[in-house]
Amino acid sequence: MSVRIGLLTREYPPEIYGGAGVHVEFLVPRLRELVDVDVHCFGGVRADAHSHVPAPGLAGANAALSTLSVDLDMAAAVTAVDLVHSHTWYANMAGHLAKLLHDVPHVVTAHSLEPRRPWKAEQLGGGYRISSWVERTAIEAADAVIAVSAGMRADVLDCYPNLDPDRVHVVRNGIDTSAYHPVTETDALLRFGIDPDRPIVAFVGRITRQKGVAHLVAAAHHIDRAAQVVLCAGAPDTPEIAEEITAAVADLAAARPGVFWIQQMLQPAEVRQILSHATVFVCPSVYEPLGIVNLEAMACGTAVVASDVGGIPEVVEAGRTGLLVHFDEHDVLTYQRELADAVNELLAAPERAAVMGAAGRARAEREFSWASVAEQTVAVYRRVLHAGPTG
Repeated sequence: MSVRIGLLTREYPPEIYGGAGVHVEFLVPRLRELVDVDVHCFGGVRADAHSHVPAPGLAGANAALSTLSVDLDMAAAVTAVDLVHSHTWYANMAGHLAKLLHDVPHVVTAHSLEPRRPWKAEQLGGGYRISSWVERTAIEAADAVIAVSAGMRADVLDCYPNLDPDRVHVVRNGIDTSAYHPVTETDALLRFGIDPDRPIVAFVGRITRQKGVAHLVAAAHHIDRAAQVVLCAGAPDTPEIAEEITAAVADLAAARPGVFWIQQMLQPAEVRQILSHATVFVCPSVYEPLGIVNLEAMACGTAVVASDVGGIPEVVEAGRTGLLVHFDEHDVLTYQRELADAVNELLAAPERAAVMGAAGRARAEREFSWASVAEQTVAVYRRVLHAGPTG
């Protein structure tokens, strides 16, 4: 049967800054090979999506309120669809209201959970209570919830025990291995002053509590001084965390050579170079439902050292595609030391790191294609449409 989906998202190309945006960016083209998809997103005008902006009167309001004003506009605009599919709390209320308004099923993809990110109160203030209410309301009323890992499914059911487990499905994130692949070019590294012939320890991600950048900077004091530490880290959540990381990186650069902090948004070709030439990619996240960035590093043929939180162990195969380090929020000093130890272990055995990188590339190709993600997502759509919207 012909199916038309209203896909609701905050991020959509070219305005992408996080994993949920990457997910939508690569999922939509594959979905469109299987079903009709109308994309509704935040931001500027686009040729392939309906754009929505906050209500003018809320320009100076708390970010959670301006987000809800976009959701109202989205819910009104989503018409003539068979099902709505929302991504992250930013668009969840649009999906929930569209379900009620248009009597269509609502599918939520849970990329992260507000109860697992209490540090967001720093960023949103009282808006964090609003975002938490939005997420709970939408998820508990959803006809289906797609979790991006088995670990995420367990978190969803733990945070929202009133939810029927039969409504929660696991569809893991994917990676486009034609977009992320090993490269030999070095012009981007040379432009940043990075020596491609020396070992590189790389990080790529936003400056948030969730991504654990501060733990990596602390650990880097104990990483082999012969290695270069390349931090591709920008878009801080708050001025406070920006100040903390600025001071920490300055201390690190004063204590050891070869520290490179790239704060600008990099082009995909530049990211590929950094990942491809890294001896080790480090993911020090303290919360990570899956971690697309680990898949990106693996697809570029790079060994990964990562914390063992959330869905990361479902991506990084310990001892085969990288090393996992146990994260304990009550003993971060031990975590930081063990993170450095794991990195040094691979720096001391570059041949082993290379073998892990090759295994990671093969695993990314074999198990994480976006075509498979789209097929599994459409299977959830069809199951929900067959059952009809719940009350």
